[in-house]
Amino acid sequence: MTHAFRFYQIGGPEVLKWEEVPLGKPGPGEVQVRHTAVGLNFTDIYSRAGVYAPPAFPSGIGLEGAGVVAEVGSGVKEFKPGQRVAYGSGPLGAYAEARNLPAHRLVPLPKGISDQQAAAMMLKGLTAQYLLRRTYKVKKGDTILIHAAAGGVGLIVCQWAKALGATVIGTVGSDEKAALAKAHGCHHPIVYTREDFVKRVLEITGGKKVPVVYDSVGKDTFMKSLDCLAPLGLMALFGQSSGAVEPFNLGILAMKGSLYITRPTLGTYGADPKEMRAGAKELFDLVLKKKIKIEINQTYPLQDAARAQADLAARKTTGSTVFTV
Repeated sequence: MTHAFRFYQIGGPEVLKWEEVPLGKPGPGEVQVRHTAVGLNFTDIYSRAGVYAPPAFPSGIGLEGAGVVAEVGSGVKEFKPGQRVAYGSGPLGAYAEARNLPAHRLVPLPKGISDQQAAAMMLKGLTAQYLLRRTYKVKKGDTILIHAAAGGVGLIVCQWAKALGATVIGTVGSDEKAALAKAHGCHHPIVYTREDFVKRVLEITGGKKVPVVYDSVGKDTFMKSLDCLAPLGLMALFGQSSGAVEPFNLGILAMKGSLYITRPTLGTYGADPKEMRAGAKELFDLVLKKKIKIEINQTYPLQDAARAQADLAARKTTGSTVFTV
């Protein structure tokens, strides 16, 4: 037996239940991981609230964690008991003391990367990796716009894009968050609560606008973000913290410059284990070279998951949040 959070219906943080649950031996191709740290992500709120409905109830929650291999199932050759591992793309159930996982979803942790760092950056860092290196391949000289620049993904994107030679424009909700984003590579933080970010993007780019917008906010920023894109520009909508984008006439994309839109997910980009592990290696290398610093600005005991989710939804957090187990 082990303890884990489960929920039996969609709803607010109060639907999360800390329970004793059975944990059998790992099956063929599986690894049993004893968690030492678990990551908090906005996608956890989406699962609980029904935006990304779980396949069945009761459901586990959480996609990202790190820990130690306790046992391996038959056919598993690449991992052994005592080895440090991490994962960032599920399946659901990371809010647990221990769990069994498919071996192909795990990556070994190198020396120099702590368990808490790994739990803080696997989902967010791999998201930054596919956004910057695959969805739109950022190159030296590009100017990009990232919303929620002081958030977990945002801080990684700012640092990584700067390392690639790009100029980074980022929106944030306060002066404190602006200072944090700037300290992590955001050249032009925009406090959206008092500044029109479309106007500022036009000023910063001399009217040229940007080739890509990375938007995890959704409803509140989407239409104005389109006005920040240069002709043939790409809108990468990878989240919806303010709500789902409402249906709109696709002819708007033509009028605004033959724009492109994509709704990418790590589940798709990380589906191939080889590509997922290659992305993780690139991320780890940049962290070890200190080109990316993982900001763990909040920690909570795992049992306080409901409170942590409420704080994240209320935008009381910056950088990454980690649960200790």
